[in-house]
Amino acid sequence: MQPPPSPPGQPRNPLHGMTLEAILTALVAAYGWPGLAERVALRCFSSEPSIASSLKVLRKTPWAREKVESLYLFLLREQRRGGR
Repeated sequence: MQPPPSPPGQPRNPLHGMTLEAILTALVAAYGWPGLAERVALRCFSSEPSIASSLKVLRKTPWAREKVESLYLFLLREQRRGGR
């Protein structure tokens, strides 16, 4: 018996294979907690921020997760433009 076919890859999706923790860590490295709080209005980014507490909020709040993912995609675009 053959193993089931693997799901198709998403080579053009920059979020494919990225964990929420990795995305959040990259955003904090780029903007810092204050900059992240300015860009995404969440209390977990402005009041005693930490990766762990932010991950809990983002996992429970779909709209916030979308904003964070969109900001990460924006960051990637800006980095590509700067690298030219």
